[in-house]
Amino acid sequence: MPGPPPGVVPPRSPRSAPRVTLRSDLRAGFLDGSVALLVTAAVFVLIYVRIKAGTSSTLTVMPFMADAGAFWLYFLSQAFGWSALLWAWGTVILGLLLSGPRPARLPWSVARLERLHRTTSLNTIALIAAHALLFAAELIRYDSDAWYAATATAFVETFVPGGYDSGTGRIAIPIGQAALYLAIPLGLLFYVRHRIGPKTWRVLHRFVLVVYVLSVWHTLLYGTNVWYDGWFRTAVWLLQLPVAALFLARLLRPARRSQRLGRPGAGAPTRLAWAARFTGRLTVVAVLVALVAVLATGRDGGRVRPPADTTSSHTDHD
Repeated sequence: MPGPPPGVVPPRSPRSAPRVTLRSDLRAGFLDGSVALLVTAAVFVLIYVRIKAGTSSTLTVMPFMADAGAFWLYFLSQAFGWSALLWAWGTVILGLLLSGPRPARLPWSVARLERLHRTTSLNTIALIAAHALLFAAELIRYDSDAWYAATATAFVETFVPGGYDSGTGRIAIPIGQAALYLAIPLGLLFYVRHRIGPKTWRVLHRFVLVVYVLSVWHTLLYGTNVWYDGWFRTAVWLLQLPVAALFLARLLRPARRSQRLGRPGAGAPTRLAWAARFTGRLTVVAVLVALVAVLATGRDGGRVRPPADTTSSHTDHD
């Protein structure tokens, strides 16, 4: 059988394409991870400067943290938390772009966007883990018990649901733990999808959005930077608009034909499946309307900032 003409390179067989592995994605994610660390450093500097200047909401919640140098480990944990949320946002945006109706023009090829989606997912896991570990390190640092007792206490309070029993953290910390414990297996299942089956993997992969929702919920509940009403908290809500819009577009026009709504009883979907998909679309529309209402009214669930002088609110009954 004659070969190709001289100077013509035969097309590569699909079988000869390099196999995607965890190791290859870890190597490919080095640049993305480096950018994440630079962003984390910038956020840390911003938090530190605001603490030193006395303009951070954190000081209203915890005035004893005015000594920025003494609590730098806590502020570094906060910085990793914010970069983790930002990287989770980017991961979700990329996933929705790839699984829904794609724009006519994309800045990169689909293969490159898919690889970026995987690397940002891996780096999100690393950033969440760093956020939790630094929080635990801060607890150990200020524990007067022996190091082994302090480490055990910090481990329970940081990583065991229900172990942290102080204030808002009783709810917010378990929500953050759930995000971490779901993110790790959901992010790594891609690399064993050939063993669990592509259909099972696709069903499980949809729960990545749950991880993101839990991360946002944890931030709005426990992030002292967004503790009170204001533009910073509103900006967090604003970032959810493109997520909700892309998710609705993905539900209305999914890339896979088998996931389209169609008519009840016509084709593969049963009436129950059709009703579930239709309800899901209505729910996302409701969420989108709620987000617009939050941004329009400015009522975003934040606490009302207390006045600087609260002496007038106390009455002497003696």
